[in-house]
Amino acid sequence: MGRHLKSLLLLSVVLATSTASAEAPAQRIATLAPHLAELVCAAGGCARLVAVSEYSNYPASVTKLPQLGGAWNINLEAVLAQRPDLVIAWTDGTPPDQVARLQKLGLRVVWLQANTLDSIGAALEMVGGWLGTKEAAAKAANDYRQRLAGLRAQHRDEPAIRAVYQIETSPAYTISAASPISEVMSLCGGINVFAALPTISAAIGQEAMLAAAPEVVLYGREESAAAIRAYWARLGSAPVAQAGNLFPIDPDLLGRAGPRMLDGVVAVCAAFDQARSRLAEVRRRPTEPGAAAAH
Repeated sequence: MGRHLKSLLLLSVVLATSTASAEAPAQRIATLAPHLAELVCAAGGCARLVAVSEYSNYPASVTKLPQLGGAWNINLEAVLAQRPDLVIAWTDGTPPDQVARLQKLGLRVVWLQANTLDSIGAALEMVGGWLGTKEAAAKAANDYRQRLAGLRAQHRDEPAIRAVYQIETSPAYTISAASPISEVMSLCGGINVFAALPTISAAIGQEAMLAAAPEVVLYGREESAAAIRAYWARLGSAPVAQAGNLFPIDPDLLGRAGPRMLDGVVAVCAAFDQARSRLAEVRRRPTEPGAAAAH
């Protein structure tokens, strides 16, 4: 049987499956970004996942599922092969033209947006509606909202600290207020010194980084810690360098809009607490001989 004929037969199966009522709970779900798989599982639908995007790794069970390619490069044949009756696309990431192609093939595709801490609860409830797991999803959303409210109350009066989330070193990139990571830093009392960037992320020159005078730097654990340390050693007059306030954070906890983002909040707040203590220690150190005379 030729490859073209096989594709046509496969498409006919998909089209037959997709004629079911859109109101019927989805039974075979494909997700097009790692955090979407996490949301489906949290909403009580892990057993219905039949395919996930590249880099999906939580919970561990999803690593055994077929992968559909990257969030920006979907393998359409791989999607069709799994015969999903619901494909969940990422509003802020999945290319609209690829969604359109999936829809032309008869697949039911829905968009899901979760790009703030508050939106995650609503996203869980939305998924529960599609899956018919409203009770489990509502519980997950309620638990999430209660924990988020508790963390906000706990850290409401934290002393402000000037913060940067750093990506790479040659050049260094960082994020603006448009990133959910910036919202997490703010909850913990952090002031994103590059919040006003015109794009969600941008390269930052060393002079601009030094002028911003950050007191704490967060970076993903996938980055080279040695390279990050070397970068700040070259900017030794910056407060963050003087205090050694360089903290690796699990990027999955900050970059994936699901319930685990609150674990990211806990990690960031703990790093900021430690950074404040180190800064206070630096400020208590005796002034170097001759420093006062220099002023």
